[in-house]
Amino acid sequence: MSASDDPRRVHFQSPKYLVERLDAIADLFDKDRTDLLVEAIREYLADTAEDETFQELVATKYYDDQLEFETVKQLVGAETAQRLRLLKADLEDEPLDLAAPDDDIDIYGPDATAGDTDASQR
Repeated sequence: MSASDDPRRVHFQSPKYLVERLDAIADLFDKDRTDLLVEAIREYLADTAEDETFQELVATKYYDDQLEFETVKQLVGAETAQRLRLLKADLEDEPLDLAAPDDDIDIYGPDATAGDTDASQR
């Protein structure tokens, strides 16, 4: 068990009817209320992490330096976080300082042919 798996006591208020329903389900499955809560939270977090709108929000805040990489990793998982890190690095790179080609240089070479750009003939 890693340090991140160590149990942590959490206290929160909930409407009475939700606790009663949770207890009824726990009794039905012969489970502990805490086990059901942890399972529900785990599923919610997994579903949220896969949500495209959520990922876009995380990416935007990460690109705007409002979220640290470790937080992004917790929110969307290591693989997606690494992809966002690489994209952010690409966005932060300075554009290549390339001069435009000279007008007298044929960049396509002597064997280049023009394609038909008239879409109505397709």
